[in-house]
Amino acid sequence: MKKIICKKEYDTETATLIKKVTYGYYGDPAGYEEILFQTPEGLYFTYTRGGEASPYNGEDITRVAKTKVNEWIENH
Repeated sequence: MKKIICKKEYDTETATLIKKVTYGYYGDPAGYEEILFQTPEGLYFTYTRGGEASPYNGEDITRVAKTKVNEWIENH
């Protein structure tokens, strides 16, 4: 998935996967994934996707501030 946020491109195909967390099981309507990536430019983002009853209905990309990366890793 690719998304432009504030004129910066965030692309799961070219970024490095840092951490992946899965809740539930495949096909679970309440199940979801949260994946932390780092772009080649050093920016961080999460790619989230989930079932219709999950906090992430569908898929999305969200920026993560460098100052929040360690906190995200520790909490997931």
